[in-house]
Amino acid sequence: MKSLWTLAPKVTYLNHGSFGPSPLPVQQAQREWMQKLEANPMEFLVRDRETFIDNTLQQLGEFVGARATDLVPVRNATVGMNIVANSLPLAENDEILLTDHEYGAVQRLWQKRTSAAGAKITIASLPAVFEDANAIVDAIFERVTDRTKLIVISHVTSSTALVLPVEQICKRARMQKIPVCIDGPHAIAMRPLRLQQLGCDFYTVSCHKWLSAGFGSGFLYVHPRWQHKLDPPIVSWGGTPYGRPRTWQDEYLWLGTDDPASFLSISAALDFLHEYGVEQFRKETHDLASGARRQLLEQLGTAPLSEDSNHWYGSMVTVPLPETVDVPDTWTGKPHPLQENLWQKHGIEIPVIKWNHRMHIRVSCHLYNTQDDIDHLLHALKTELA
Repeated sequence: MKSLWTLAPKVTYLNHGSFGPSPLPVQQAQREWMQKLEANPMEFLVRDRETFIDNTLQQLGEFVGARATDLVPVRNATVGMNIVANSLPLAENDEILLTDHEYGAVQRLWQKRTSAAGAKITIASLPAVFEDANAIVDAIFERVTDRTKLIVISHVTSSTALVLPVEQICKRARMQKIPVCIDGPHAIAMRPLRLQQLGCDFYTVSCHKWLSAGFGSGFLYVHPRWQHKLDPPIVSWGGTPYGRPRTWQDEYLWLGTDDPASFLSISAALDFLHEYGVEQFRKETHDLASGARRQLLEQLGTAPLSEDSNHWYGSMVTVPLPETVDVPDTWTGKPHPLQENLWQKHGIEIPVIKWNHRMHIRVSCHLYNTQDDIDHLLHALKTELA
């Protein structure tokens, strides 16, 4: 499968979870959309664009178990989360509940939003090892109070690559009438999704990760009860350029002139995945990640973050590094020296992540990865940690 990607020949790419490159059919589809736009911008943007986007939303909705009319395109999950944060009414002393596994940019966004409103963030500390879904759910709801206005959780966490029991969390939140926003960029394609059944209020996605659509493609799912309460991030015409009936989606479909080729490439990414076999993709990438996990834990002598099951991780796995690996006191934005050495000396692109006062390494496995990539990583780590 590696021949279907255009990765540089001397790069061992084990970081699809951060920035997932697209296979050739998706790259070609994106170029064709760009060429179609350039051939007649008036035809494309004014007369045809809405239909093209509708068709992509319909195909996307079928894949994630949602109505196309409940989805809007966004450039990535960050944009979607910002829309939610800027739309949620907050008063002084209100609380937003997050877990200690949430993405740093998400924490920063909600910190800024709550500070401006005089509200606050509450953090639920989850079990050290994921092995009991009920214990995870209980840990979250132990932090709920009568001031909790929203629960923000990852479906698949970024730092720890663990799968949260989102179905149970949403079910309990509905019983307590607390809205839930799910940060889902790692889940699409990696995990089965049925958003209407899930019952969350918001679900935000970047499609350049495991789905391997073009960079700058994503969507935000909004439950109907929230659709007319959202505050669009950019105020434009609020309608369509060709006069079709108004919907809540209009505020997000025309934000000024742009090139929708990346979003429209989602259709090609879905076709590619279906042709290969969605379940086959999930099995093969999980099996490779599972083998990498086993070998890394054995070589590094560290303890796992979860039971060894695809219930707790999928195509991506995080493993603690030995305690002898230096942990920076503060985040500076500069990569950890081990991450830099793995790239500069061995040609391996892989993140080394600080979480819970310890350094970890996160391995992503896509269809272009093989056991040779894992063996190369193991040899490089043995050299660097000697």
